[in-house]
Parts: sequence; structure tokens; C-alpha cells
Amino acid sequence: MFHKHFSALSLVISGTLFVLYPAIRPFSDESSMEGATAFASTEWLVAHIFAIIGFTLLPFGLLGLHNLLKVTALKSLTYSAVILCLFGVGLTLPFYGGETYGLHAIGLEAITRQTDALVSLVNVVRSGPGLIMFIIGLLFLAVASIIVAITFWRSGTYQKWSGIPFALGISLYIPQFFAGQPLRIAHGVLVFLGCILIAVALWRQDLPNHEKKE
Repeated sequence: MFHKHFSALSLVISGTLFVLYPAIRPFSDESSMEGATAFASTEWLVAHIFAIIGFTLLPFGLLGLHNLLKVTALKSLTYSAVILCLFGVGLTLPFYGGETYGLHAIGLEAITRQTDALVSLVNVVRSGPGLIMFIIGLLFLAVASIIVAITFWRSGTYQKWSGIPFALGISLYIPQFFAGQPLRIAHGVLVFLGCILIAVALWRQDLPNHEKKE
């Protein structure tokens, strides 16, 4: 059995990294040399690596939830959440790879040449099939998070609202990209809260299993 404590810890770390990502990430005019400097910075690399790790750890947390409820009538819901989360993370991470290393390389080269002409390549990295995959991946993650919230709501004896922060945080991931740094940090805090609530349930084995299979 996938150990519930490892799953809980994965969610705690993931939630923490979702806060650190926008807090550390440089925000600037990304069409200028200021943007190139941001892309070339260590903070840019570290922040985006934190985001990559944060997404990667999410399926481990949901797998622990599934194992906790796999002998109940809710197992089909949690199984669907795990599968959708895996697909979502798989489609999301290539875009973050481009953001992390592609834009970093562009920033370094722009600084070396002392020209902002290369910064126009940022839009190339952020568009096309990679962007489509990214959006689809985040939508899969949103559906997975909503299924998790439904699972908590239907759990019977557990607090019904416990999965809502997680569902809101993950579902708002696309809109938050259009916000400034303060709102993006606030969004990270919301994801953190959602992860913590699920982690506590896993750690304490607090979710009910009253809906046993016949």
C-alpha cells in the first residue's frame, strides 16, 4: 500500500512550493532587457523548478487518498482523480520546462549580446502546441481537484468543505496567470491550504470508510 504519511508529506511540500514559486519568481516588463535580466536570474530558475516539483508531487498525494478509500464506494472517484492528475501533470510540465530553461537561455544570450531583440522569442516558446498541451493539462488537473472536493463532500462524516480550497486553487490556476505578483502569491496560499487540509486527513486517517462494498 502507498504509505499515507508519504502522500501527506508530498502534499505539504507541494503546497509550500506553490507559494514559493510566485514569491521568488521575478516579475518585470518581459518585452525589455529588464525581462531578459529576470529570465537569466537564478531566482527564475529556482522558482520554476519549485513549480515543477510542486506539480510532480500532486499525484503522490492523491494516490494516498485513493488508497485510503479504495475499500469504499468512493474508490472510483479517487481513482479517476489520480488518473486525471497524472495526465494533467504530464501535459503541464513540458511547458514549464520551456519556461524554466528555454527562457533562461534566451535571457542569458540577450544579456551577452546586450540586445532585447532576442526577447521576442519568448512568445515563440510560450505559444503553439506546447501552450495547448499546457492548457489541457491544467484543465485535467482542475477536473481532478473538483473530483477530490466531491469525494470529501460525499464522505459522510468528514467536513464537507475540506476539499473546496484545493479545488478552487487548482481550478483557478489558468486565471491567476493574468494577475500580478500579490494575487499570484495569494493564489499559492490557497493551493497550500487545500493541500494541507488533505494532508491532515491522510495523516490522521480521518476520512470515513463507512461506505464499504457489499
